[in-house]
Amino acid sequence: MYIYNVTTNIEESIHDQWLAWMKETHIPDVLATGKFLSAKMCKVLIEEEMGGVTYSVQFTAVDKETLQSYYQDHAPTLRQEASKLFSNKFVSFRTELEVISEH
Repeated sequence: MYIYNVTTNIEESIHDQWLAWMKETHIPDVLATGKFLSAKMCKVLIEEEMGGVTYSVQFTAVDKETLQSYYQDHAPTLRQEASKLFSNKFVSFRTELEVISEH
């Protein structure tokens, strides 16, 4: 199993709009690609020096090939939509995690 983690710091001025969009549109759109089994959204509980509010969204994929297929076939369009709607109001970074064990 692989986890595709997207950590985003969003400016407080558009936080509520972004959060609603993530829950109602973006996460469902990513899941609708059929590349992920589930998604989990978490609020990061540390205060950032840069301000804003930080979230981590974790999408679970069956394998690396499925994740690569998502990057190739879907990620550019979905990322572009976020940039268009919230231009210069957020910073994101992405991490891939390989699940070694679950307890």
